[in-house]
Amino acid sequence: MRILGLSAFYHDSAAALVEGGRIVAAAQEERFTRKKHDSDYPANAIACCLERAGVTLDEVDRVAFYDKPFLKFERLLETYIAFAPRGFRSFRMAVPIWIKEKLFQKGLLRRKLRALAPDVDWDAKLLFAEHHQSHAASAFYPSPFRDAVVLTMDGVGEWTTTSVAIGHGNDLEMMREIHFPHSLGLLYSAFTYYTGFKVNSGEYKLMGLAPYGEPKYLQTILDHLIDLKPDGTFRLNLDCFDYCTGLTMTNGKFDALFGGTPRRPEEPLTQQHMDLAASVQVVIEEVALRLTRSLRAETSIPNLCLAGGVALNCVANGKVLREGRFDDIWIQPAAGDAGGALGAALTASHRLFDEPRPSISCWSSGRAAQSSGEAAQSSSGAAQSSGEAIQSSDGAIQGSGEAAQPCHSRENGNPSALPSVCGKDAMHGAFLGPAFSSDQVRRALNVAGARYETLTDNALIDATAEALAAGQAVGWFQGRMEFGPRALGSRSILGDARSPTMQKTLNLKVKRRESFRPFAPSVLREDAGDWFELDRDSPYMLLVADVRAGRRKPPAEAQDALFGIDRLNVPRSDIPAVTHVDYSARVQTVDRETNPRYHALLDAFKARTGCPVIVNTSFNVRGEPIVCTPADAFRCFMGTDLDCLAIGNCFLRKAEQDPSLKREYAESFEPD
Repeated sequence: MRILGLSAFYHDSAAALVEGGRIVAAAQEERFTRKKHDSDYPANAIACCLERAGVTLDEVDRVAFYDKPFLKFERLLETYIAFAPRGFRSFRMAVPIWIKEKLFQKGLLRRKLRALAPDVDWDAKLLFAEHHQSHAASAFYPSPFRDAVVLTMDGVGEWTTTSVAIGHGNDLEMMREIHFPHSLGLLYSAFTYYTGFKVNSGEYKLMGLAPYGEPKYLQTILDHLIDLKPDGTFRLNLDCFDYCTGLTMTNGKFDALFGGTPRRPEEPLTQQHMDLAASVQVVIEEVALRLTRSLRAETSIPNLCLAGGVALNCVANGKVLREGRFDDIWIQPAAGDAGGALGAALTASHRLFDEPRPSISCWSSGRAAQSSGEAAQSSSGAAQSSGEAIQSSDGAIQGSGEAAQPCHSRENGNPSALPSVCGKDAMHGAFLGPAFSSDQVRRALNVAGARYETLTDNALIDATAEALAAGQAVGWFQGRMEFGPRALGSRSILGDARSPTMQKTLNLKVKRRESFRPFAPSVLREDAGDWFELDRDSPYMLLVADVRAGRRKPPAEAQDALFGIDRLNVPRSDIPAVTHVDYSARVQTVDRETNPRYHALLDAFKARTGCPVIVNTSFNVRGEPIVCTPADAFRCFMGTDLDCLAIGNCFLRKAEQDPSLKREYAESFEPD
C-alpha cells in the first residue's frame, strides 16, 4: 500500500509518503514557499514526495490527514460556552475563520486532491486520524522497539494535550489523556510570550535562555500556576492565563505574579527574564520526570518513545535519559505538527492495512534508500482513560484485526527492540526530502552567476576541512534535505568548535540572531563519549549532555559577575563554540552508515586538528526556513558573511564571487 500523510492549516504543514510500511519521503511546506511555519495546504511537499517515489497522486492508495477538524471545532465551542461571556471578542474573530476555512476541511482536501487526480474516489480514500494518535504513531512506528510506552506532550490537539499510548508490534493503543485547557505546552508558551518571544516559534529560545538564570520563580509557579501531582499529572490555574478566552497567552494576574507586563519583542533581556526561563524549564523537566517514572513503574516496559512539541525540549529529554528509568529512549525528530503527517500515514499503513514494520533486510533498500553521495470531552485536565482512541467513524483510521507480532531481538539484550539499519530506526537519519543532481546544482549556480570549482569527493572533503580548521564559516549542502526542525549535516552551516569567537561570529554576522543562543556540536559517533557525558546515539540533536569534565576549563573568578552573553563569551571548554554557560551541549552524533559524507568531513577535520567536533547550525538566517534548493543556498551564502559553500561537489569561496551579487536579505524575513 502507498499512503500519503498530510498535516496542514494550523502550522508546520507537511507531507509524507509511506510505501509498503517504509518511509519513502517527507518534507515541510515552508522549505518550498520560504514562509516560516507555513500552514497552507502542502502542495509543494506533496509534489516532492510523489516525485521521490516516482508516482502520481492517482497511484496513491490512501491519503491520511493528521487530525479531526470537527473535534477541534467542538473544543472551540465548548470552551467559549464554558467561559461565557468572557472571550466574546476572540470568539467573534475565530468562528468566521473556522466556518469559512477550517470546519469543512474534508471538502477542501477533497477539492485539492481532485484537482490533481480527478478520477479518484476521494470520499473513500481520504482518512482522518486524531492529532495525538498521529503524534504517537510518528514516534512508535519508526522506532527500533517492538514494545514501548509512547508519551506525547504538546499545546493541544483536538482536546488532548498530554497522552500515553502503548505500542506492541503493529498495535498502538491510546491509554490515557490530559485534556485542554490544562497543557504543559501552553504553560511553556505562556512564558515564551511573557518573555517577549513568539509563541509556536520562540520556545526553543526560552530553553536556550534558561541556563543564564536561576530558578528563582520555581515555587511561585508550583504554588500559583500548576498543581503538579506525584505521578506527573497536572492542572493549571486558569485564572492567570488568557488563552481560553482572550487574544494573548497571559493576563493581569500573571503580570502581578511576576511584577511586570510582558517583555516586548526586541527589548533588552533582563536577569528576571533569564530567571523566569530557568524556572519554567525546571517545571517542564519535573513534569516529564514524574510522568516517565510513573509510566515505567506502571507498565514495566523498558522502552520510551516521545513526540509532540514538548519532545523538542532536548534539555528535558536529557534529564529523562540520565535518570535511567527506561532502558532506551527514541524521539521523533519531527516531533511537532509536521511529524503528524508521517504519523497519520504510518497509522494507516500499520493499523488499517496491517503492513509489517520493516526489518533490517528492507529498511535500507528500494526507493527509500538515502541518497548520501553527490547531491544525489471535558476540560477537567485530570489524567483519564480515553478508551479506544482510534475511532471507527466515517473516514477514520482504525485497526484491521490482530496486529503483526515481530519476534526479533537485538544483541544488546533488549528483547523488545526491533532490528533496524545499523541497529537504529526507520527514519533514514531524517534525510527524507529532495536531493539535487550534479547537473541541477551546476545549472542553478550558473544561472545565479556563481564562481565555483568542481572537485572530486575527496578533494571536496579536504577543502571543507581546511576551511573549517582555518576558522572559516562554511555552508554545507549535501544529499537529501532533513525532515524536522534541525539541520543534521545536509543543509547546515558549519564552524570550528574550538574557536572562542565562532559562536559570536555565527550569531551576529551569519545567522543574524540573538547573541545569547548556543550552537550544537556534531561529533563522530565513535568519539562522542570522549567529549560528552553521553553513552548512546543522538543523531537528531534531541538530547542535551554535559561536556566531559576533562574537556572543561576552570571558570575565571570574575566571570560569575558577568551578565548574560558576556558569560558565554568566556571560554569554558576545549570546544567553547558549542559549550553553553552550564557546560551543556545539544549533541548530534554522526555515524558512517547514516551520513557517510558528513562523517568523512568530521574525520578529515579530526585528522587535521585532533578534534572530532564541529559547530552545526541550520543553513538559514533568522526567520528564514532552512534552505531547500541550490538557489536558496547560494542566496543565503551571498546574503551573509559565510566564507565558503560546499554544495554537492561544487566548492565556492566568497572572496572569488562577483561583489555585485552580494545583498542583505535577512530583513525580508519576519523575526521568529
